Amino acid sequence: MGLLDSEPGSVLNVVSTALNDTVEFYRWTWSITDKRVENWPLMQSPLPTLCISTLYLLFVWLGPKWMKAREAFQMRLVLILYNFGMVLLNLFIFRELFMGSYNAGYSYVCQSVDYSDNVHEVRIASALWWYFVSKGIEYLDTVFFILRKKNNQVSFLHVYHHCTMFTLWWIGIKWVPGGQAFFGAQLNSFIHVIMYSYYGLTAFGPWIQKYLWWKRYLTMLQLVQFFVTIGHTALSLYTDCPFPKWMHWALIVYAISFIFLFLNFYVRTYNEPKKSKTGKTAVNSTSANGVNKSEKLVLENGKKQKNEKANVLLCISNL
Repeated sequence: MGLLDSEPGSVLNVVSTALNDTVEFYRWTWSITDKRVENWPLMQSPLPTLCISTLYLLFVWLGPKWMKAREAFQMRLVLILYNFGMVLLNLFIFRELFMGSYNAGYSYVCQSVDYSDNVHEVRIASALWWYFVSKGIEYLDTVFFILRKKNNQVSFLHVYHHCTMFTLWWIGIKWVPGGQAFFGAQLNSFIHVIMYSYYGLTAFGPWIQKYLWWKRYLTMLQLVQFFVTIGHTALSLYTDCPFPKWMHWALIVYAISFIFLFLNFYVRTYNEPKKSKTGKTAVNSTSANGVNKSEKLVLENGKKQKNEKANVLLCISNL
């Protein structure tokens, strides 16, 4: 009985110790945040970022239901302005990160975070904050897809990418707005300049889309980005760079998840044979029975002409 009587007390002690340790860890993490950014917009608390991301997920769920009985919005001008606006924003972020890291003498192999008020370091921190904000603005990609009833574009990869980037980069800005963090943001912003240029051009309509043959290579460039990120992070771990190790490992796992998802997207989009409206697989504009569409049309026209001639001869013979 004495053992049984002691069990509730020991359980309570374990729970109490765990709660105290959690509270202490929480206080410690907030004690090492970057004081330079604590009064910047969205940085005082994670709640605004989490609320925005939650509203985004709610719109992904409820938006298609709301649009089901409505006509798709025509948003050509909005899309042109939005995409080229994102080109300018990402170009600005890339320039600021490049110039700031160059003037600060950053190393691409290993760079610790400098929390000082050095003008170049503050410039880098500010550019990374804008990078974080740009990920929130990119939620509009999904909003526009749903309003235009392009729900097939709102894939798991699309939602996973947008939601995690905005949410996780709040952590980056709060604790490490500089150092090794600059490399991934600089690389990604450069690729987004190309990506949003492509989307901006496609928004002009079908007349220009025939010249945009390089979409496949844009996806390949995005894949290369993740491999480069993994290599850069692994090198940082190998050189024992004074940057939070858990962030390095988390970034590697995160990049690997994108590699699998983008490879799956690439194979489905570019390597799998397309299906015709009848559901039959077509290869190089050839139907499943091996007859080209144009050849099939010629055969059908030939049969039609032969039948018409037979009908004319029949009519003449009956006169």
